[in-house]
Amino acid sequence: METAEIVKIAVSAAPYSIDKPYDYLVPPELAEQAVPGVRVTVPFGRGNRVSEGIVLARTRGEKLPGLKPLDSLLDSAPVLDEDGIALALWMRQRYFCTLYEAVKTILPTGLWYRLLETWRLVEGMDKEKAYQIAEKLKRAPAVLDVLFAHGGSADLETLKDACGEEVGATLKALRKVGVVVCETTGKRKIGDKKRRMAALAVPPEDALALTEARRRSSPARYEVVRLLAATGRASTADICYFTGASTRTLRAMEQAGLLVFSAEEELRLPPLSDIEPGPPIVLSEEQQAAFDQIMALTETEKPEAVLLEGVTGSGKTQVYLRLVQEILNRGKTAMVLVPEIILTPQMMRKFSSYFGNDVVMLHSSLRMTERYDQWKRIRRGEVRVVLGTRSAIFAPLKNLGLIILDEEQESSYQSENPPRYHTRDIAKYLCGREKATLVLGSATPSVETAWAAEQGTYHHALLRQRYNAHALPRVVIADLRQEIRAGNPGLIGEDLRRQLELNLSRGEQSILFLNRRGSSRMLLCGECGHVPECPRCSVAMTYHSANGRLMCHYCGHSERAIDDCPICGGIMKHVGTGTQKVEEELRQLFPETGILRMDADTAASGHEPILRRFEQERVPILLGTQMVAKGLDFENVTLVGVLAADLSLYVDNYRAAERTFSLLTQVVGRAGRGTKEGRAVIQTYTPENDVIQCAARQDYRGFYEGEIRMRRLRRYPPFADLFTLTVSGLEEGDVLRSAARVRELLRQLFADQPDTEVLGPAPAPVLKLNNRYRYRLTLVGKNDKTTREKLSWLLKEFANDRANRGSNLFVDCNTME
Repeated sequence: METAEIVKIAVSAAPYSIDKPYDYLVPPELAEQAVPGVRVTVPFGRGNRVSEGIVLARTRGEKLPGLKPLDSLLDSAPVLDEDGIALALWMRQRYFCTLYEAVKTILPTGLWYRLLETWRLVEGMDKEKAYQIAEKLKRAPAVLDVLFAHGGSADLETLKDACGEEVGATLKALRKVGVVVCETTGKRKIGDKKRRMAALAVPPEDALALTEARRRSSPARYEVVRLLAATGRASTADICYFTGASTRTLRAMEQAGLLVFSAEEELRLPPLSDIEPGPPIVLSEEQQAAFDQIMALTETEKPEAVLLEGVTGSGKTQVYLRLVQEILNRGKTAMVLVPEIILTPQMMRKFSSYFGNDVVMLHSSLRMTERYDQWKRIRRGEVRVVLGTRSAIFAPLKNLGLIILDEEQESSYQSENPPRYHTRDIAKYLCGREKATLVLGSATPSVETAWAAEQGTYHHALLRQRYNAHALPRVVIADLRQEIRAGNPGLIGEDLRRQLELNLSRGEQSILFLNRRGSSRMLLCGECGHVPECPRCSVAMTYHSANGRLMCHYCGHSERAIDDCPICGGIMKHVGTGTQKVEEELRQLFPETGILRMDADTAASGHEPILRRFEQERVPILLGTQMVAKGLDFENVTLVGVLAADLSLYVDNYRAAERTFSLLTQVVGRAGRGTKEGRAVIQTYTPENDVIQCAARQDYRGFYEGEIRMRRLRRYPPFADLFTLTVSGLEEGDVLRSAARVRELLRQLFADQPDTEVLGPAPAPVLKLNNRYRYRLTLVGKNDKTTREKLSWLLKEFANDRANRGSNLFVDCNTME
């Protein structure tokens, strides 16, 4: 039996239906470097198209006929270690994704490769001969025209632009008759940045002696030597700047044997302003008790999870800081995650004041180069604390001792793209592997987390009072129905207007919250009722007064707003209110007052400049969407106004009550965080609603007890798991038929499990999104290995069924949408 070196490869081109580790031979020239964790290119499929892959394992085994060899290596060293590969395998079976999708999620975007397919004429192929061979092939002369116009070779994108999307078949035909060949090369999104360094090639005293004699005729050379004699080594840019020497002078000194050049890595890191060291952290009695309870868990050398529940302003961040300090003192590392990018600068300043260069920040708003270089620093062990948003959970920290998820209830911790992971699940996996402690912090924990703490699955630490015993904001519930009866059509009610005037007279600041950007919710014809909809999605477009356009907030489609109805010619009316319209209303009410608006439109280039201006210039009013609801800490903010509390309450989602309560509690908690008393006005059309009443009282317990009863009755999480199976496609009829077939398969698969229930198909909340229709089925059951294996089989069966051509199926569990 002939044996050979064989590697198992996760191939990027493999769809979920055929995804598995594939065996490939290791050629002798790649034997040393083809190790687990290294990315490679491989021939894949019948056409042997070159695809990217990653080595998962290597062994010596039987050389079976038909085994293909590796093409080339993309990395000189592994980019994933054994733990990273294990995590990717776990994600694959947990989140119904391919192995390579999991690998790409773990790695920073800057490390991703793009394979470039270049087609060139066979060597020695002249023009006349090429056209003669290709004359019988359809569309081949046009392809040859492009190749000859580009000097004999062109990449696939260029050929597609010139000859159309179907050019692939023509190129394969030309390759078959020996006219062209295809070469595939990998191009990484981000390269390592290097800077040119210079050092003396001879001892400093010898160099000084050689240049001293010619100091008058060559002063620049003497200054270069003098600088390097003092510093030892410097970048050529610095040498030229400080001595006035030119690069030509430096090259001449190298040729004369005085200098030697080398390349050194230069890290591209986000700028961090000078931050003074933080004062000693003094915990209150309640904070100290919570800190001691969590620290006791970290000493068990077992994986532990604890819910740190504290009212808004209770000082959870102070507890986090002390926990990280103690974990670092023990020689371990820590990870602190926040739900929104807007919270990272404020949190980074706090952590940097205590940990300096030992802490790095990771989130998607950083430049790709900055994220990649931060990842390198983490991997090399140069930092011990990682602060960031969802994707920071994959930072390659070693010797992990603590993971903190702040505001753990937030939906932004769940990915919307495959793999649709929840950060909390990944954190639990990492804590299990590293025997670390997971801290879930929140003023309004998710119902599932609170239930786990109540059942003893998680430990529970409580902070019932605000830090320094400050009172919670005094809340007024304002009935918007009374405003309508009084003839006030706007969203600034009488109660809120009076409170704003009071704040302005005192020189105090206010935050106003409305979770809808734009000017008007939609345009509506007063005659026939026509509402302009997005041509790609089944939703009404939102009117934006800043640019006079209608915009779809799902796919980004935009078109000029119209005054006359295209159906009947009637006048179009503006219905509903967004942040732009409220800003206009505020400017009419308070014409001399500074107002800042923060939503996806105004914060496109970053939130920090707006928040910095609000804090430093003490701008009286900050109006925003949910960006202003969480984590912000301004001592001069004494008033919070919720303009329409009902917006998120009456929607088609079982989490609507939980989200509304959390959002209202969080935004009300922005008031009165300094020494002054805080006030809040919650405007609503349903003031008697239990959720709004509990939020006004900041009564999480009352809300939780009502919500957990409802969930038990309806078999919602945590009493069952909800798998959402979404079928999408271009033709609505085909999608509905595919969804019906999925329903029948589900009923057959789970016929032996009476506790499992199949619901649907039903249209998705937004039926048509980006020209694709979507229907959903819901499987009510248990997220265990057996259920996941059955659903995995179903996904593969769906993809292999010709009747489902053109349709896609994906599965979510307990989706936060």
